[in-house]
Amino acid sequence: MRYTISVVLVVGVSLISASPALATSENVPAVEKPKKITDRKHPDYVRCRSEPVIGSRVKKRRVCMSNSQWKEYARKGSKESRDFVESTEPGFFQ
Repeated sequence: MRYTISVVLVVGVSLISASPALATSENVPAVEKPKKITDRKHPDYVRCRSEPVIGSRVKKRRVCMSNSQWKEYARKGSKESRDFVESTEPGFFQ
């Protein structure tokens, strides 16, 4: 078993040293970091908020989402609240 591992390592090292063009950093394209969004109204701007943990008086958890995700979160919460109120109203609503 050791023999096959050492053969694989020797072959791998010889392939890397045999082709120096593959090992240089000149052929690797530079990876650019995405620019930080500073406009607070941009849909992809990330906002963080501390929310209390249910069942604890002191603990808070930090929730971070983009503006578009916060908007969807609020819309979903409003819809669920409306549905709950409508489902508990007396009458013949279905």
